[in-house]
Amino acid sequence: MRNRIAMLTAALTMSAAIGGTVWAQSAPSVLDGVYTEAQATKGQSEFAQSCAACHGSGLSGNGEAPALVGAEFISDWAGLSLGELYDRIRTTMPQDTPGKLSRDQYAVILAYVLKANGYPAGKKDMDSRSEYLKAYAFVPPK
Repeated sequence: MRNRIAMLTAALTMSAAIGGTVWAQSAPSVLDGVYTEAQATKGQSEFAQSCAACHGSGLSGNGEAPALVGAEFISDWAGLSLGELYDRIRTTMPQDTPGKLSRDQYAVILAYVLKANGYPAGKKDMDSRSEYLKAYAFVPPK
């Protein structure tokens, strides 16, 4: 009887672990195409006007402003949500006048940053509401 209980417990534990892994892999992420090409194109223009002076035209950083492309940027945000990244940008940038841009302007700039980091575009515009963007995990690109 103890052997049956032990085997049942082991089977349930393994099933839960596998089910959790499948669920985690199916959770939405930035790899699912969370912006459109049109947004990224518009975002490039917005970035040039509002962000490039500090972050550089190539998003590689200037002086104290960090790079917005590359392994360090990705690892800084990996494990967080897209909404958290969006909120950080929206509430702290531009540094001299945080929050001066519209939510849509921040969304297109973020779309451009995602594209510059190799994330795929999708068929639906990125939402400009962080409560919706928090559903998407920020994970490294493939």
